[in-house]
Amino acid sequence: MSSLELPEEIQTALRFLVSLGVGLLLGLERERRPAPKAGLRTFALVALFGTAAGLLTEVLGSPWVVAAGLVAVGAMIIAAYVNVSQPVDDPGTTTVIAVMFCYCLGVMIWLGYDTLAVALGIVATMLLHFRAQLHGFTARLSPQDVASMLQFAVLTFIVLPFLPNRGFGPYQALNPYHVWLMVVLVSGLSLVGYLSLRLFGQRRGVLLAGFLGGLVSSTATTMVYSRQARSNASYAQLSSVVIVLASVVVLVRIAVITGVVALDALPRLVPILLAGVVFGVAATWIMLRRKSEPADGFAPDFSNPSKITAALGFGALYAVVLVLSVWLSDRMGNAGLYGLALVSGLADVDAILLSILKLSGAGKITGTETVTAITLAIIANLAFKLPLMLSLGGAALAKRCAPGLVATGAGLALGLIVFR
Repeated sequence: MSSLELPEEIQTALRFLVSLGVGLLLGLERERRPAPKAGLRTFALVALFGTAAGLLTEVLGSPWVVAAGLVAVGAMIIAAYVNVSQPVDDPGTTTVIAVMFCYCLGVMIWLGYDTLAVALGIVATMLLHFRAQLHGFTARLSPQDVASMLQFAVLTFIVLPFLPNRGFGPYQALNPYHVWLMVVLVSGLSLVGYLSLRLFGQRRGVLLAGFLGGLVSSTATTMVYSRQARSNASYAQLSSVVIVLASVVVLVRIAVITGVVALDALPRLVPILLAGVVFGVAATWIMLRRKSEPADGFAPDFSNPSKITAALGFGALYAVVLVLSVWLSDRMGNAGLYGLALVSGLADVDAILLSILKLSGAGKITGTETVTAITLAIIANLAFKLPLMLSLGGAALAKRCAPGLVATGAGLALGLIVFR
């Protein structure tokens, strides 16, 4: 708040006012609980106490004032629970740490971290408020789901920081850090979809199954639901809706990845993707109006997308596509890059997408070449799904899905012609 250039007295008053607001926010949530020994007034006073301790630390030049205040707050709230019978499901530890955290937020506000303190206060209040939902979430996690999150943590926080951040190999195109960063990005998006599908898919029905299936992998979704339709003919119509919807959701996924990796390319790509989404959503809506089967229990399992083997496989594919992209672009110009986009997009869009965005970010291809190559890869992937469904699900399923996939591809092609 010092950036407001207000008189010092007003700045001090505003800090205490913000601290009071944070304390009241936390205290309001705790006040609604019958068991906790700290409520609205206690949290408000603790936050103000933290800010006052920060002020005294600055005036006296001694950090021990803040430390002594934290000890006093901790001892006070712990003493409130001594020799007091508590419900089994609320031993009081949450309130103890919440009060001490509130004190720390008050100190942070005085030290100038007011925006961060307010944000953390809101997050802490949400964690306290959604206690039942969080417990229900963890109860529904299987050991495999926990393993998925741990594996993703290994990919992100153990492997990534130790990789060299410089170019190797032909054309200096292979940067181990950037390659693995793309692995983390795609694995993270896939893990969100995978866990959501595991937790909510069976109850949310066909729309959620298609949306989350597209987050995991539209190609994998096509394979899974094609087999589902072949094994149970009564689910053929719903399977077709899921497959088409997942293929539309991929366009949203691609927009998110582009925004993270190469934000400059997003304005040119979004209109093309939006055209595909509009055509695909229209086709999906028409298909849903013809839906005749219930969606209960309609959620086949997907494999864990963050397994080390899956991550290594994607990383290798991305590295190969990246080198081939640079080589073909250097030797053959646009024709080589577009040919690679068509071939690579057949099985997986992510690898060629990230490779193209990498080249675009480095200035090795133009914006028009970027959006053209990405669009061709997506259209190739849509086209690949038709023979895939024909072989796994039969002609009837392919016939049901063809209008939706063709409509999505036609929207992309039209968007490319108009907006590139």
